[in-house]
Amino acid sequence: MFWRNWMQLIWCALIVAGLGGQICQAGEIIAWGANGYGQCNVPVPNENFIAVAAGDNHSLGLKADGSIVAWGWNSAGQCDVPDPNTDFVAISAEYQQSFGLKSDGSIVAWGFNGHGVCDVPDPNTDFVAVAGGNEFTNGLKSNGTIIAWGNCWWLLCDVPEPNIDYIAIASGSENSLALKDGSVWAWGYNIWGECDVPDPNTDFIAITAGDSHSMGLKSYGSIVAWGYNGDGQCNVPDPNADFIAMAGGTKHSMGLKSDHSIVAWGANWVGQCDVPDPNTNFIAIAAGEEHSLGLKGVASPPCPGDQTGDDQVNIDDIFAVLGLWGDCDDPCPPYCPGDLTQDCFVNIDDIFAILGQWGPCN
Repeated sequence: MFWRNWMQLIWCALIVAGLGGQICQAGEIIAWGANGYGQCNVPVPNENFIAVAAGDNHSLGLKADGSIVAWGWNSAGQCDVPDPNTDFVAISAEYQQSFGLKSDGSIVAWGFNGHGVCDVPDPNTDFVAVAGGNEFTNGLKSNGTIIAWGNCWWLLCDVPEPNIDYIAIASGSENSLALKDGSVWAWGYNIWGECDVPDPNTDFIAITAGDSHSMGLKSYGSIVAWGYNGDGQCNVPDPNADFIAMAGGTKHSMGLKSDHSIVAWGANWVGQCDVPDPNTNFIAIAAGEEHSLGLKGVASPPCPGDQTGDDQVNIDDIFAVLGLWGDCDDPCPPYCPGDLTQDCFVNIDDIFAILGQWGPCN
């Protein structure tokens, strides 16, 4: 089941990758905005990152080798990554909590544990995504069900029925979002309308949540935003097109364009919406309380993702890598076929490497 849902996630990623350019999935993190707790001081060496996440005043970066780097506010140990710091494939951060998803489908949580937000329910297996909220957490299982735990006020742990076939999750301060069949499901606190998904509730391919506002990405590249809008965080700038990813902060929002530039809007008291120049080559984004993160990609080699030799990086190459899944033969190096990331394993990292090179070879 874990394997089957990875394929679902790969297909969702393919939709997004089709809008992007040929930039690989590892690079440096750029940070801007509030820095009172050092949340913008990325530790050195600032390289080989493949994902970013932002809590209120702390930041996380996932390395290509599966380790997590954390920095910024550490009031409750949210920057103290538990040992062994290995085999992570995804990250999430909230107020004073941090979360990491392991390659075996388990979730590791650390930091402030009020209401048991870091106490992952048993069995801690078969998870494919995690999203931390304000003292509650959502975990997505490989069978498409959602498990919610922590502070269950506002019915936050009451996942809408039927609790099946979900493919993505997001957590706001006190509300939750889930994606199923192109529609967004929302539940929890709704005083600002953050759970009132605008019509037509169709054609969504991704979701994210800020403090009290929600966002959905449409299949044709536009962003829909709803909920609290006191600082313009729901006013997506024109042209509202060609977006491939989104991030919601406390009172600001971010969108990643297919040309790998970032657009930011909403509250800008400390420059959290002032994207540093050059605004190019970004492949991932994250938004905290008053700071922003962007992950820069590194130019790809000529065409290592072309596993089938047809001068194209496409779905055939993904299936070729799936057929080579597992450990490389010992000794390694030399690296085995399909090991694009050169870590002696053919795994999900190599799938993402292929997605980063999608399209015709140069």
